[in-house]
Amino acid sequence: MKKRIVILGSGESGTGAALLAKHAGYDVFVSDRGAIRDAYKKELDAHQIPWEEGRHTNDLILNAHEIIKSPGIPEKSEIMVAVRQKAILVIGEIEFGWRYAGKCNIVAITGSNGKTTTTELTYHLLKTAGLNVRVGGNIGNSFARMVLDDLQRGAESDASRIFVLEVSSFQLDDIEYFRPRIAMLLNITPDHLDRYEGSLEKYARSKFRITMNQRRGDAFIFNAADPVISEILKSVEYKNSKPKQIAIRKGFYKNGRIVVGKLSFDMA
Repeated sequence: MKKRIVILGSGESGTGAALLAKHAGYDVFVSDRGAIRDAYKKELDAHQIPWEEGRHTNDLILNAHEIIKSPGIPEKSEIMVAVRQKAILVIGEIEFGWRYAGKCNIVAITGSNGKTTTTELTYHLLKTAGLNVRVGGNIGNSFARMVLDDLQRGAESDASRIFVLEVSSFQLDDIEYFRPRIAMLLNITPDHLDRYEGSLEKYARSKFRITMNQRRGDAFIFNAADPVISEILKSVEYKNSKPKQIAIRKGFYKNGRIVVGKLSFDMA
């Protein structure tokens, strides 16, 4: 009997997860309290994935073995309260994508501000260097969709693959084993505190989940000048090595180029 997996939310994240789950052999159902975009409906229909919109039907959801939750759905929502009462396993799309990613390296970038710019710049630099890299996550294609593409091409054993992913605190809340080879934390400022009971510390702890599965040899790059990050780090126990500070000289952007000291990067 196929295991049933329900995806709550049908945006790029949810649709990508649904397609990957179908490929992996699950009995898949998609539920969205809002409207589903026509393009995503066509994809779901093409893969014979049933869906509903404008509601969450408990009888179709609470019989799941596992639920993949859209990062935009708060824990206090009616459907999530019902799911938690049933003790159904809940994960996020990037966690589900990680399950099937195979051999690869992940660069995961989070922060309150500058995530998209840093993610795109990191991708650009790695691509320009000739590496086998793709970009996605909270921007562009979902991680699950990119993993599915690799599975369909038989590329899951290609260890040269690099995924540069922008990840939000909401996405990090629903990880279990997701492990970036390189994790970046840019900054932490008061944002989305309604989801964290008004607590900046709880929001910051959520951001730090990006490091929770890292091992010896992995890297955590953080902004030591950020006061919230520095305060959290005071209570961190270092398993492998203590952080090393790297001073970055000031640079500027002009005419499509980033200039830092004697280094110049063409962003065209």
